[in-house]
Amino acid sequence: MIARWLQRQWFAQRRLMPALWFLLPLAALFFLLAQLKRRLTRPQRLPVPVVVVGNITVGGAGKTPLTLWLAERLREKGRRPGIVSRGYGGNNATPRAVAADDAPAEVGDEPLLLARRSGVPVWIGRDRAAAGRALLAAHPEVDLLLCDDGLQHHRLARDVELAVFDDRGAGNGYLLPVGPLREPLARLSTVDAVVCNGAADPRLPAAVKRFDMRLQAGAFYRLGDPQQICQPAQLAGRRLHALAGIGDPERFFRTLEVLGLTFSRHPFPDHHAYTAADLAFAAAGVLLMTEKDAVKCAGLTAGEAWVLPVEAELSPALVELILEKIRGRPLA
Repeated sequence: MIARWLQRQWFAQRRLMPALWFLLPLAALFFLLAQLKRRLTRPQRLPVPVVVVGNITVGGAGKTPLTLWLAERLREKGRRPGIVSRGYGGNNATPRAVAADDAPAEVGDEPLLLARRSGVPVWIGRDRAAAGRALLAAHPEVDLLLCDDGLQHHRLARDVELAVFDDRGAGNGYLLPVGPLREPLARLSTVDAVVCNGAADPRLPAAVKRFDMRLQAGAFYRLGDPQQICQPAQLAGRRLHALAGIGDPERFFRTLEVLGLTFSRHPFPDHHAYTAADLAFAAAGVLLMTEKDAVKCAGLTAGEAWVLPVEAELSPALVELILEKIRGRPLA
């Protein structure tokens, strides 16, 4: 409840709401501790180039679809990428590989989706540098690492940094817990590019390269049986319930509206661990969900449920930028 209230305050308007003034001393403390941690951290460089896909705001902004897009485009260019992630929600402190049949409670929802969709090795670990070394030891053919959500994990040295925003932008522009920022907007002056999943926040620095990202919806597939496909027109007129436990659930709901569907909204917190009771509302209808939610909802509902996959669409110039940045770095 508190987290939802805070997010409404952070993103309701691009100014500081009076209800948050009492948190300003905590934001100053957060900034000082983050700066101290960064100065005390010694980056560890791996033998292959590292591309970090992250953001300076809390919550999801589209990093996972971007990481999947990058993995595919880099493979088309002849590279052999691997993916490392912290594994949000997972319970493994030491590095480990992620398999397609792993439990989301053990490895995290996003790494599991990456493992199922990317076709490249995916390893997780709180220490991304250690996870990267373990991945390279197990897969010596890998010649580039994509780090999903590691912009603030300075222990892992990186060659390219990409900061992702959705159309909520930087919210009120303040640091946690007064606002949604993990780092000040000035941090963007040091990244290689900003990727905007939606309308760009006008406060983003004009000097930094900017790429627009669009998420293209595919055909629905049945939860538990991806071979069964359903088009939006087949769902029109039915009693629909839409579930979303992502950084901005409204983004998923807007996508469904664009597809011409009418439904009841059921937002959940990002990375929510679902139970059968959470899905009971859909017993008499049809449940629609994101792929990220689907990896955690399999087996929790006996009713009809469909999953909407999305694919990122970006300019190929982003891959060319990455390849130019890493040119000259040794291969594995």
